[in-house]
Amino acid sequence: MDIPAANHEQPWGHMGWPAAAPIAGYATAVPNGPPPGLQYPNKGIQNAPPIMGSGHPPGVWPHQKPSWGPPPNHFNGMLCEPNPELSFRSNSQSPQGGSSSQPDSRVLSPSSESRYGLDPQCLPSAVRGMQENREEWEGKVFVSEPGSLLPPLATTGFTVEDRGNASPRFIRCTSYSFPSEGTTAQLSHLPLGAVLTPLARLEKGERPLPVCSGTAEGGLVPGCSGCGAYMCPFMTWQDCGQRFSCPFCGKLTEVPWRCYQPTGGGGPRTDSERRPELCLGSYDVLESDTGQAAGLLLALDVSAPALKSGHLGLICQQLRSFLSLPEGGNQSDLRVGLMTYDSRLHLYDLSPTLSRPHMLIITDTTELELPTWEGLLVPLKDSRYCIDSLLQQIPRLAEGSEDTPCAQDLPVRAALRILEAIGCPGKVLVFQSAPLTEAALKHGSSGIFSSSKPKTLFQPSEPCVSLAEECANQGCSLHLFLFSQPDVGGAWPGHTPYMTGGGVYCYDSLQSEVDREQLSCDLHRCVETETAFKAQLRVFVSKGLSVSGFYGSFIPGPDPAHVLLPWRALVIHHPAPVAKWKSTRHTQMPPHPWTRCPPGASPPSPLCQAALSYTSAWGERRTRVHSLTLPCSRHLLDTFRTCQAQTLLTFYCKKVYCAVLERPLQEVREELQADVTQLLASYRKHCSSTAVSPGQLVLPQFLKALPVYVNSLRKSEVLLPCVRSTVTQRLHLRSQLLCQDVRTTATHFYPLLLPLPMSSEPLSALSAMEAVRCSASSLDPGSLFLAHCSLSLFLWVGQGVPAHVLLQLFNTTCFSLLPSGQLCLPELQNPLSVTVRKLIHSLQSQAPCAVRLQVVKQGDSSEEALQRLLVEDKSPNGGASYADFLYHLHVNSLRLLV
Repeated sequence: MDIPAANHEQPWGHMGWPAAAPIAGYATAVPNGPPPGLQYPNKGIQNAPPIMGSGHPPGVWPHQKPSWGPPPNHFNGMLCEPNPELSFRSNSQSPQGGSSSQPDSRVLSPSSESRYGLDPQCLPSAVRGMQENREEWEGKVFVSEPGSLLPPLATTGFTVEDRGNASPRFIRCTSYSFPSEGTTAQLSHLPLGAVLTPLARLEKGERPLPVCSGTAEGGLVPGCSGCGAYMCPFMTWQDCGQRFSCPFCGKLTEVPWRCYQPTGGGGPRTDSERRPELCLGSYDVLESDTGQAAGLLLALDVSAPALKSGHLGLICQQLRSFLSLPEGGNQSDLRVGLMTYDSRLHLYDLSPTLSRPHMLIITDTTELELPTWEGLLVPLKDSRYCIDSLLQQIPRLAEGSEDTPCAQDLPVRAALRILEAIGCPGKVLVFQSAPLTEAALKHGSSGIFSSSKPKTLFQPSEPCVSLAEECANQGCSLHLFLFSQPDVGGAWPGHTPYMTGGGVYCYDSLQSEVDREQLSCDLHRCVETETAFKAQLRVFVSKGLSVSGFYGSFIPGPDPAHVLLPWRALVIHHPAPVAKWKSTRHTQMPPHPWTRCPPGASPPSPLCQAALSYTSAWGERRTRVHSLTLPCSRHLLDTFRTCQAQTLLTFYCKKVYCAVLERPLQEVREELQADVTQLLASYRKHCSSTAVSPGQLVLPQFLKALPVYVNSLRKSEVLLPCVRSTVTQRLHLRSQLLCQDVRTTATHFYPLLLPLPMSSEPLSALSAMEAVRCSASSLDPGSLFLAHCSLSLFLWVGQGVPAHVLLQLFNTTCFSLLPSGQLCLPELQNPLSVTVRKLIHSLQSQAPCAVRLQVVKQGDSSEEALQRLLVEDKSPNGGASYADFLYHLHVNSLRLLV
């Protein structure tokens, strides 16, 4: 149910849950009395009438102001107790509890205030939870083995040692202790699932995954002959190692004589420590190495608008700089092809034997047929100078081009024909400068112009999905570069790129140095990113569980446990689908077969295996296998104790962003809030180990940050657009977030707000900086702050920053003359400038895409963009503050228990 950010004077009538919520819509009722069972501290009267005319906001009672204190030592949760003797701080007082006689210099904003008088500084802090986890795990080794501890948070830097369980970089579960009975799982209201990132980049100091030969001569122990699961340490050996029982389907499989080794005393095989598939949670299988290496096809828009805008010449300059690398560079072994298009298609024969490139013009693009494919994809090291000469001449050759727009999918279909003729996968980079119109998008329109249903806003059309499937089958990853596109209507061509493992990159202009630097960075990331072509992901789970579906950006496979997609791996950006599990029995979730064991014995542990079969950029066919086992408990408290808020946030994000394809936005937001409310009510009812009064807030220990995460997700522009949000921005944002892993998702919905050093003392590392809460009350006018989420980076400059600091950082002493907007900091040779620029570069390198620095001055109109990152406050689009949302979660969870 939506929580309004503005105050309303309507009384809060009696309503049920969840059919009728205490709040609904944008301008709905607010409570005019205490929640059920909440008492006045000095009066034994429940549901006391409100005191009108007392100057208190609706729903706040002057004799009781909630405050959060430390929980009792014997309680593994978070308590909120009404304390009438504790003084209540307002935003005009220091967060450290200073006296009101000393004025606080921090920014005062109505958006930071709670409608119910709650002190936001006393609420559970996501920043504190991340800091405590870093203090415990930063720089340390996490041993991933069966029965291991709860892994560190995704935002913590740590090293993983694989001892039989897949690293949390590859698989993160919503809980690390599954209920042993279906009824217990149903009572918890916790989603049972996993976030999969099979190609996650390993950190420094971690051993690369071993590669096993998939041939019989290589000695790889084959997997299950029944379900197809790969070999893992959890197979049970029988008859001295002659056969094994599969834990995923229970079938016995004979071991080929070439792979046979005896078992030691009825336990594991004698060679288990020497074979990765028998002792490690993750490994690679090399199936074949005879395939063709991937190619890179560049498609340039040479229509009249592209030429007149000057973008074509600047794009050619950037491509020349990118491809003119020294001999032996990362791109020297690439195979590159070039094509240009307006209403026609121009192909270029770049054979090294030719004195100059030959142009092939195709005018009939309805039934696209290639006259020849030789020379259309050539090694860069053999045709470097030929390609450079052609890029230099393209702007001159484009003079007199037609102004008629082409079909959006013309270069994509041409690239597919080239890759199909050569028999290789590849990346296709399309540089579109002419405005995209509805006529040009007739093959890939999302149907927004002709539909009045809001839910169709995010739906790709059938031709768009068909083209994406064709690209996935061929192993084609599409990347679309858009320049100066009008931000109107629903003419957004990004569905196909994101469904094929590619992306969309937008630029206002290439006239500024900032835009050219961003284009160069995006080109390097796009080409150098490790990509898995023709990928197929299969997930196996142990008996008693089944895969009910996936959430993410991919093409569905023949069954719920099978998806198709070109997969890419970045330093931190991975298309990370979420696999959701359920009981194989659908009637009221009966107990698992595991529980039918002798009294006192532990039920078998649930297992999960993710197998990604793909073709590498060098033509090798590989399968990456990740296996994981989890503890199983009859106690619901163990399930809550081993949850992590960041993983649940990622699950909910992908779930609701997929749900917007079929359902109205308000319904999706209401269901998200209902899910979290039921989760907290279940914990309060079944897991509280001490008597708690109705006025106490009870949260699981590792889910204290979940309410602020979920509230940030609820009021994101995808689910709750503001007045200035455009259709294109929302479509793009949804596609980007569906492709993010746990770390980048958590950073997006709770950004880093870092106070910058005002002295010249250098910082040893980014982890040495302590972030503050994402609220306007954290901003000090006399300081500098960096606000960083996965897709944006802001430098906030307060009005009271000393002149010498401005001089060292911006080369100016006047605040009013300080430039704002997207810019690059001047490279000044002083310790403060060097430290800040290094920090900015570190944050930019961790981002999933190239992010530009935006300087925001206090009091400037550009502060509105920064306000979207202050997620604990009321948002510009009408989203509730963290304090108000947590209050309503508490009230609604109490209503469920009445």
